[in-house]
Amino acid sequence: MGVLGTIGRRAQVAAGWLTTPLLPDDLLGTLNPLWSTREPHARVVGLRRETADTTTLLLRTGVKRPAHRPGQFVGVGVRIDGVWQWRTYSVTSRPSDPLLAVTVTVVPGGSVSGRLAHGTPVGTLLRIGPPAGEFVLPEPVPEKLLFLTAGSGITPVMGMLRELAASRPEALDGAVLVHCDRTSPELIFGPELRAMAASTGLRLVERHTSTGGRLTPDCLTDAVPDWAARQAWACGPAGMLDAFTERWARAGDPDALHVERFTPPAIAADGAPGGRVRFTTSGIEADAGPGEPLMAAGEAAGALLPNGCRMGICHTCVGKLRSGAVRDLRTGDLHDTPGEPVRTCVSGAAGDVDIEL
Repeated sequence: MGVLGTIGRRAQVAAGWLTTPLLPDDLLGTLNPLWSTREPHARVVGLRRETADTTTLLLRTGVKRPAHRPGQFVGVGVRIDGVWQWRTYSVTSRPSDPLLAVTVTVVPGGSVSGRLAHGTPVGTLLRIGPPAGEFVLPEPVPEKLLFLTAGSGITPVMGMLRELAASRPEALDGAVLVHCDRTSPELIFGPELRAMAASTGLRLVERHTSTGGRLTPDCLTDAVPDWAARQAWACGPAGMLDAFTERWARAGDPDALHVERFTPPAIAADGAPGGRVRFTTSGIEADAGPGEPLMAAGEAAGALLPNGCRMGICHTCVGKLRSGAVRDLRTGDLHDTPGEPVRTCVSGAAGDVDIEL
């Protein structure tokens, strides 16, 4: 390319800078990604190895980080081969801690969990979603608490225990935690939990499955005879949770058992009825079929839509509702308020709808 061509290309780029409208958030995000409110980021500032396969990432987030409740999770995005990959992880830090902590256990064959747990050095920039989830303690905190966890199922409960131990240790008097993993060294947070039990009224029941077998309802009856009189929070493998759900339904109070399952949000097969979708910024229109996400319909019609996790956790795909109504394909909730933010990856058209994208 000649000198004149180079000058012309540079002039064209400069003209683009002058004529392309930038929002304040765009400028702040360019200067420092942690300042962006539209695409929140977090920087890894510390690593804590919990077990051979589990690592806690200590994250510095933007100053406007939404406060979480102990037990909630956040979406975490990591860039792998140029593509942002998203997963959800429970927050294990307290709401008042200056750094956000998420604890990641390697899933066999999992490229994202393996990268985060073993290949994320200090200084790495991640993307972060808002806190979500209903696996939390109520107010006031019940008097008789029971926690049932296995493997990485301890992570949402750890956030609860740390908050209780620091701010209201009296709530742990008489509380019971039954926590199991294959061996003692593999017990996630084992040393901290033992120290917590020694300094508070928490009773810790360790179960090592390599010698004692898996935790079952019958084992629970032996370890905690008054289990039916307690409010319980359980998180672990699906088989364990299914067994306890059945036991509480048959011999306890089903409303007293609170369960957290590590599964992606489900899309309802019979979601929204569908309709004509108009993306007002681009002018592209698309027909969204029954239960079809707005994003899928728009992309099929040629719309270039912002996207990230495609699971409803990162908020990258959000556009404002201008008219009509959409239905959340996971919950069935109807949204029809003009100006309301809509996650196009998990929302379907409930009739004709206009989205500002």
